[in-house]
Amino acid sequence: MKPDDSGGSQRNVLGGLLGSCSEKPMTGFFRDGCCNTGDEDFGSHTVCVLLTDDFLEFSKIRGNDLSTPRPGFGFPGLKAGDRWCLCAARWREACQAGKAPRVVLNSTNEACLVIVSLDDLKRHAIDLN
Repeated sequence: MKPDDSGGSQRNVLGGLLGSCSEKPMTGFFRDGCCNTGDEDFGSHTVCVLLTDDFLEFSKIRGNDLSTPRPGFGFPGLKAGDRWCLCAARWREACQAGKAPRVVLNSTNEACLVIVSLDDLKRHAIDLN
């Protein structure tokens, strides 16, 4: 079940309504442009990030190649500058390794706070005044 089927809207880590992360490329576990999550999202694709070459290489080395297109799966391949709903555990791993991409807090789902700290997210935020 998609999380907002109950009529409720998911919230971001700042307590507001969850904003769009990216529609080009289309992101999110549900490929709805947002970092919505639900019970079937075992990877918790909840952190909206601005990808960097450094992070994409880190992820590839760790076994998750996000830069190579996979047309059979409708996956265009990602590049630096794209926004993407990243798995919270992968973001935490990258953060611990000093490779974390910047975060869009208004588009990052509060569900990620089970895995990553708000302080860490804020240190990497691109939309914090």
